[in-house]
Parts: sequence; C-alpha cells; structure tokens
Amino acid sequence: MKIEGKEYRTIWFQNNTVKIIDQTKLPHKFIIKDLKTVKEAVNAIKTMEVRGAPLIGATAAYGIVLSIIENNDQTFLQKSASDLISSRPTAINLKWAVDRMVKKLSGVNSEKILEIAINEAQKICEEDIKFCEKIGLNGLKIIENIYNKKKDTVNILTHCNAGWLATINWGTATSPVYHAHKKGIPVHIWADETRPRNQGANLTSYELNEEGIKNTIITDNTGGILMQRGQVDLCIVGTDRTLSNGDVCNKIGTYLKALAAKDNNVPFYVALPSSTIDWKTKNSKDIPIEERNSDELSKVEGIDEDGNIKKVQIYPNKSSALNLAFDVTPAKYITGLITEKGVCEASEKGLKNLFK
Repeated sequence: MKIEGKEYRTIWFQNNTVKIIDQTKLPHKFIIKDLKTVKEAVNAIKTMEVRGAPLIGATAAYGIVLSIIENNDQTFLQKSASDLISSRPTAINLKWAVDRMVKKLSGVNSEKILEIAINEAQKICEEDIKFCEKIGLNGLKIIENIYNKKKDTVNILTHCNAGWLATINWGTATSPVYHAHKKGIPVHIWADETRPRNQGANLTSYELNEEGIKNTIITDNTGGILMQRGQVDLCIVGTDRTLSNGDVCNKIGTYLKALAAKDNNVPFYVALPSSTIDWKTKNSKDIPIEERNSDELSKVEGIDEDGNIKKVQIYPNKSSALNLAFDVTPAKYITGLITEKGVCEASEKGLKNLFK
C-alpha cells in the first residue's frame, strides 16, 4: 500500500538486515528502522514498533534469520526461538511462524541453513499478502451486497488497526475496504480511537488517508450510539487469535462493539488469515491475555508545536491502572469469519468446512 504516494510493505529483508516501519512514531514521523540482531527483533515486537498478528509472525520469522546470521548454532537458534515466542503471548501467529521456521531448519546443513531460512521467511510474507488479498475479495462481496441495497455510502466501523500496517500488505479488516474503494464503491470508515495506544487513530486513519478513503475517528465509546442512529452498516475487525469454535480474541474493546452490534442488528464480521486460527486451544479462558505496562494508560503521546513527540501524564500519581490488551468475543455475537478461503459462520463446523 502507499505512504506519500510510494508503495511500501511493512517489512522486508535487505543486505542481511530486516527493514521495518517504526509504528511507534506514526502518524507524526515516518521512520524506516533496521533490525540487525534477534534481540532487536524481540524488542521491536515487545515495544510494538511492529504489531498486528501477521506482522508479528513475519518479524519473528525474520528474527530466526537474524539469529543464524548472528550465530549459526543450533543451541543459539533454540534460545532465539524461545525468546521470540515469549515476546508477546496472545497473538498465535508469533508461535506459528517460529515453529514453522524451526521445523523447516531442523537437521539442515549449516552451510545452507541461512539461504533456506531467508526463503522460508520470505515465503511466510508472500503467503500473508496473498491471504490478505483474498480476504479482501471475499469481504468485498459483503460490502457490495450492502451497497446494492442502499445505493449510498457504506459506513463501516472498525476497531484497532487491522490494516496493511498490521500485516505485510492489504490488511485483514481493511482489505475489503481497499477493494471496495478500488472498485468505485463509496465507503466511509468509523475508526475507533482504540485506547490506550490509539492504533485506530494513529494507524488506521493514517493509512486510510494515504489511500484517499473517507474516515472519521471516534472515541471507543461512540460506536454504540452511531449504531442506534443507523449510521453503521457493517462492523469489520481483525483478530490476534481465533479458536476453532469461532471465539475471537482481539484488541480490548472488541467484545463491547460486538454486543452493541448484536443489539442493533448490525452485521459484525471478523477478518483473518488461516495462520491466526488456533486449532488446539478449545476454551477461550485458556488464551493468555497480555497485560501491558500501566504507563500506556496513564500517559498519552503526541506532537508539540515544535514537532517533537512527547508524552504527558494524565492520571493522578497515586492511582493504579489495569492495562489488559485483549478481550474475547464469543462466537454467538459474530455474523461471520472472512478468511482467504471464503466467508463462514463462526463455529467449528464453519471453519472445518473451509479448512478440511
């Protein structure tokens, strides 16, 4: 997708270095950062310089590549794999990508291991791009159906950032939007601000602006009244982990949006690549929910009049805060899952019909 008219991916490999867009600086500054060691890859994931389940997985895959460049030793490789997996616990793509890389490299001749690792990491990225493009084409049909009945702008609400900045290209929840826009269907996006890190405001609105798509940032609590007023035709969100029974773990606040959508008969879809499906975990209570530093809540970041990015504290010094990063939306509140293989109901039967 585009930034200032130039095509970018979120991550690429060049001269034994992993290149990323530092998302902690967006939307105020566009900075391409180099990752040269596995430790730097782990840090990029932890500090959310890269975020979004598919992109985290790709970064972890390239982290394995960096570990081989740094020290071509199986013991170091296993330690690197463990460090990468533990960097963020909730998004299933992270472990999926690392396990895939380690399995591919198991028993490989040390002289060929780097070449094979680079090829596999690149393959993971290319697969994600294809998956996200197909998600967009499958989700496009849903938007088309609404437009054909309404014959007016389709208003779509999304939460957090499940755009191309969360993947390699296209995005998940935004991919249908981009395809609809390219086809000439008028769309308008309600972008939840998504406290505490404001990914909806800082990232979703930013990338939609770059593509020329109309959008309006709203506070996280505004979606309900917009649905009551009939100003939301459709909700599409992403997911960091989807269980085989259709339960969806996504950015904190997704569950409340699904409840509001259900109460107001607004279709609520979740867009995901198959790499985000957790086939093993059967109970959503067993999903590890990441609890992040409370500073993300008590401090807000912005740009001052001199163009400097600064943080300021907004909570009382003596107050405590709880910063849970994700919640779980039960399958019964989800209209359907949009995947690269098609759209299905949020259930074990629905998923298994697509992924036999």
